[in-house]
Amino acid sequence: MPGPGDRGGKKEKPRDAKGTLLRVMRYLTAYRWQVLLFLLCALLSNLGNLMGPRFAGKAIGLAEAGYKLGPGMVDMAGVTRYALLMLACYGAGSLMSFLVGIGMMRVGRRVAQTLRQDVFDKLMALPAGYFDRHQAGDIISRVSYDVDVVCTCLSTDVIQILTSTVTVAGSFLMMCAISPPLVLCMAATIPASILFTRRMSRKTRPLYARRSAAYGEMNGFAEEMFTGQRTILAYAQEGRVCGGFSRINRAAAEAYRDADGMGMTMGPTVGMISNFGLAAIGLGGSILYMLGVVGLEQISSFVLYSRKFSGPINEISNIVNEIFSALAASERVFRLLDEEEEVQDVYGAAQLENCRGHVQAEGVSFGYVPGRTVLHSLSFDAQPGQTVAIVGPTGAGKTTIISLLMRFYDPQEGFIYVDGAQSRAYAMDSLRRGYAMVLQDTWVFRGTIFENIAYGKQGATMDEVVRAAKAARIHNYIMRLPQGYHTVITEDGGNISKGQKQLLTIARAMLYDTNMLILDEATSNVDTNTERQVQKAIRSLMAGKTCFVIAHRLSTIQNADHILVVDHGDVVEQGAHRQLMDQKGFYYQLYASQFG
Repeated sequence: MPGPGDRGGKKEKPRDAKGTLLRVMRYLTAYRWQVLLFLLCALLSNLGNLMGPRFAGKAIGLAEAGYKLGPGMVDMAGVTRYALLMLACYGAGSLMSFLVGIGMMRVGRRVAQTLRQDVFDKLMALPAGYFDRHQAGDIISRVSYDVDVVCTCLSTDVIQILTSTVTVAGSFLMMCAISPPLVLCMAATIPASILFTRRMSRKTRPLYARRSAAYGEMNGFAEEMFTGQRTILAYAQEGRVCGGFSRINRAAAEAYRDADGMGMTMGPTVGMISNFGLAAIGLGGSILYMLGVVGLEQISSFVLYSRKFSGPINEISNIVNEIFSALAASERVFRLLDEEEEVQDVYGAAQLENCRGHVQAEGVSFGYVPGRTVLHSLSFDAQPGQTVAIVGPTGAGKTTIISLLMRFYDPQEGFIYVDGAQSRAYAMDSLRRGYAMVLQDTWVFRGTIFENIAYGKQGATMDEVVRAAKAARIHNYIMRLPQGYHTVITEDGGNISKGQKQLLTIARAMLYDTNMLILDEATSNVDTNTERQVQKAIRSLMAGKTCFVIAHRLSTIQNADHILVVDHGDVVEQGAHRQLMDQKGFYYQLYASQFG
């Protein structure tokens, strides 16, 4: 894995813009009647706005006719009437636009809520390997930033681009009805605008995809560094980390600049092309007026319609950029939603009930990456109530064995049996409920101490929680807190020590009370005095249970019934402590290295 500041890699590119857009639109189908209503309102708004120039032209036509008859002959009542009709059309159009905006904003937020829930549900269904391959910050970016971009697009851009299209088409038809010769005057600018927009869209689309990926990368780096902040300070690596973030931040800023910089050129350029069209209308209109082909009424209405024609084209060019940005974000979200989920239960999977704790492995091989096996032909037989210790150097495959037992992964070769049946034959949730776990990396959540201890046992009573806490030797500490068991633990247990968090997780496992137990150096974060007490509690917890213990300190597993010595994915030795010491092999060397 690249180190801090070394986050290079392949950039994400859009795969299927059309397919992505259709998938986004499917989220709108739940609100299709509301969307259709808002679309109708938008069309009515456009109709009102399209009638405005017509009434303005009528008013100017009346003024022109009166002026030709002589001073004081202008029909002011008629002019006023058309002016009021024009204002009424624009006012009604603005009101309808406001209502459409409010309505689509609500629909967009509901779609975002649904999409974000789908993403979170998907995350809960993904295998552990997905989280090993992706940074937490990048995942969070997809849940928050990317979904918000999609929401904004649905709230404003979808209706806007549809109404803009209607406005362009309606304005063009009105201009054709008013004066086809004037349409010819601006005809050259129409294909120029279309061709320029299409060309720029092809350029900006990958830029927005790169921007979205860059922001996900930056979030991932920041989250990773904040998590390891104490380590960074301890090793005086602040300068290196800041330099790394500076490079990533610069790359994100450049991606933002490239995408938005290119996108910002579209609107002004299309506007300039439209101004050339307006100049052509002015010149052509003047010639046609002198020839008596058109009057001021037609020219004024045509000019107003030409602005309504060109204005939405400018808007569409800007909206296209936003849509491409939303499509890039959508593709990131949909890639997550399309990830292969955790291995599903086989048809008719049984429930693991009344588990005795007889666990066997036969010829189990596994690799995280195809073609790279990290565990080779693992075999063992753990009888009910036995303690199996797993020892070996860092990276030997100890944690992989635990992951296979819990079915975070399935073996690529061989089988694991629980109570005589393949682990795959059991419903996954029931299999996992058969194990209690106490890991070296403790996890507590924002909530009361009671809630953290009772996490795995629904409906646990206070008496049960207290008994578990006493067994874990943490009850006295809890009672010294101002609110006792109702004390709220801050996010990630920031207001308690690592040792206390470890004791809480031990109490949680004691309350869970299963027949199979997994311990990963469960007392590593406990001080020496407390460790003696906790070891007694753990021995009581282990009584009668099949236990799998990942041991880093070999002194803690001398009484294990069976020890698996793992090195480079192979079980190089196995047996009891005394037996392995007498062999004077790999285990003997590990033991000697710790105790001299």
